[in-house]
Amino acid sequence: MAEFKAMVLKTAGTNCDFETAEALRLAGFSPETMHVNELIRGGKNLRDYRFLVLPGGFSHGDYIASGKILANKLKYRLGEDVPRFIEEGNLVLGICNGFQTLVKAGLLPGFDGNYKRQDVTLTFNDSGHFQDEWIELKNVNKGRCVFSKGLRKTIHCPINHGEGKFIPGSRKVLARLHEQDQVVFKYAGRNPNGSLDDIAGICDETGRVLGLMPHCEKNLFSVNDPRSTRLDLPVEGEGTAIFRKAFEFVKKRK
Repeated sequence: MAEFKAMVLKTAGTNCDFETAEALRLAGFSPETMHVNELIRGGKNLRDYRFLVLPGGFSHGDYIASGKILANKLKYRLGEDVPRFIEEGNLVLGICNGFQTLVKAGLLPGFDGNYKRQDVTLTFNDSGHFQDEWIELKNVNKGRCVFSKGLRKTIHCPINHGEGKFIPGSRKVLARLHEQDQVVFKYAGRNPNGSLDDIAGICDETGRVLGLMPHCEKNLFSVNDPRSTRLDLPVEGEGTAIFRKAFEFVKKRK
């Protein structure tokens, strides 16, 4: 049986790597958790993997801005490694701090295949403080994103962030995201952080790079879901489906 390897990339301050690795394992991947320095030093080769996941947390204490230091390591220390990984047809997922890292490294939205230019950002919530609550995540993608193709319309999962407000660099950037079907997830109902157009997650033009603020990896089993005390929910949590969609894609490409 073929082994589909996924890398969970961590650094100082990462704190969701265990849940992320478990989500990957449940979906069918063989996950390995790796410190970014191992890639920088050449101890590991990204090309040995099919899926790169940047989990949540507070990388480098959120100094400068959330995800900025790790983004600089990806951009300036790893150079072309991540863009090449994407161009070779592999998958990349950034969750919460991972999403912040992807946009600040220029890996999202990746207009015209440019994985170095920053066109959007994630900044301080309108509330002015850290938000920790469960939300409804709405799948609005029409088919570009491989992670959401055939996914249920809503997913119940938590947010845990202080800098989750999505802001495009211009109205033109926002319009292009919509026109090219790169908006993948929106907040259903109340917008918890003030993100423009309620945007919670976007993909690149290939549909193989996804970033989202809500923590899909924190709803792997129904017992994780606070609704489970009053609703008859399936054993598997709603967040697992995103990882299963990734596995389906990788398996078809073998």
